[in-house]
Amino acid sequence: MPWLFVFILLLSGCDQMAQQPRADAQEASLFFPDGKVNQAPPVGTVARGELAWEAVLAERPPLTEALLARGEERYRINCVPCHGLAGDGLGAVVERGFPQPPDFTEPRLIQAADRHFLRVIAEGYGVMYSYAARVKPADRWAIVAHIRALQLARAAKVGTLPELDRRALEALP
Repeated sequence: MPWLFVFILLLSGCDQMAQQPRADAQEASLFFPDGKVNQAPPVGTVARGELAWEAVLAERPPLTEALLARGEERYRINCVPCHGLAGDGLGAVVERGFPQPPDFTEPRLIQAADRHFLRVIAEGYGVMYSYAARVKPADRWAIVAHIRALQLARAAKVGTLPELDRRALEALP
């Protein structure tokens, strides 16, 4: 029974951790030589999963029907409000007074490398903010594939379409 008393006595000293000095983010600190609480990560540190994400971005995936379908889906979710369904820059936000983004059929964007679109999705451009946290790297490639499909579709001549597609298009109001 005396060992129980000793054990309880030892446990009573564990409350000292609750009384430790601490500092909140962005406060000054006397602990670090530079006086800051927030410290830069050590050189060469890589965030967990970042290398796998970068590997996905390193190489364009094969152009497949599934990639195009995924690209259209992601484009409709993330891009249509500003860029419009056809990629003409006439999305709903433009109707509400926001600046019009460029038309994807502008010569400079037709000639732009796929990496340009990947960079814009990840980092933003002009008034467009970054979508890096909203769009996974694999989905960025899919969106780029859809943008390329929009560019081709808008440049296609009606006379070059298959008969069924041409009739369907001509039947539209």
